[in-house]
Amino acid sequence: MTKPTLLGADALERSSVVANNTMNRERGLTGVNSYARELGLDPTARLTARPAPSWLDLCSGEGRALREAAAVLPPDTVLTAVDLVGPLAPTPAPPALEEIVGSVMVWAPPPGRTYDLITCVHGLHYVGDQLGLLARAASWLAPDGLLLAHFDPDSVRWSDGSPAGRAVLSALRAAGFRYSARHHRLRLRGPRTLRLPFRYLGADPAAGPNCTGQPAVGSHYAPEGGTP
Repeated sequence: MTKPTLLGADALERSSVVANNTMNRERGLTGVNSYARELGLDPTARLTARPAPSWLDLCSGEGRALREAAAVLPPDTVLTAVDLVGPLAPTPAPPALEEIVGSVMVWAPPPGRTYDLITCVHGLHYVGDQLGLLARAASWLAPDGLLLAHFDPDSVRWSDGSPAGRAVLSALRAAGFRYSARHHRLRLRGPRTLRLPFRYLGADPAAGPNCTGQPAVGSHYAPEGGTP
């Protein structure tokens, strides 16, 4: 097996795979091409009954879903969209929505801010340290908050390119995540501090198509204390 060439964060984010202009950035809140369909729930239905509800969307694309949510959620709602590129045709955001253009691996919420809902709809496929982002996001959940993220176990590999998905899923389940293989979706309820037993090595943008059929990133790890 040929050992892949691994990139660091800056080089990865400049690669053609991460800057892929054919990825779906236009999902709305409900309907055929929507967050409700991809996540298996209507985000606004979950948030409406909560006082001062809050929603963080990582890898938010054009931000259509959060803009639509702002129109139906209470005025004191906190909506945060984070995307490497952001809306390609920027228009003024509703008052409840903060749009952050930057890397999800660098951004963090202000101290003390937590979210009732955190989503990453097919965004992890283009992130190098997927496990690092999941661990950080888990700490940003409000009590009884919900994290939903699409995840392809075939995208996590050991240093030599061999599959690490089984070990990674086992560790994620032990940490409290539930995984739907049918939907390629992780689910975590409630905040926690995670230390997953893996060391991130770098990412391979030439990993090829993943479960979506689109070219995606291969994330490479070593087990803590070892190098398979």
